[in-house]
Amino acid sequence: MLDDLRNSAGNSFTDEENTYEEETQNQPQPKSFLGMTAPQRFVISVFFFLMVLILGVFLLILFQKIYL
Repeated sequence: MLDDLRNSAGNSFTDEENTYEEETQNQPQPKSFLGMTAPQRFVISVFFFLMVLILGVFLLILFQKIYL
């Protein structure tokens, strides 16, 4: 009786696994740019903005357009 219980438990697990795979295949995949999520893209854009800001201020000081 216990052997049959193990077999039936194993069969139902594979059935649930197959239905999960079918459900995930039917769902549309979220769009991602360069494989990043939205928060990751936001952090990259903030870093890029800060780099441009710092380099711009540095160049203005270097060409003596502003003084400290």
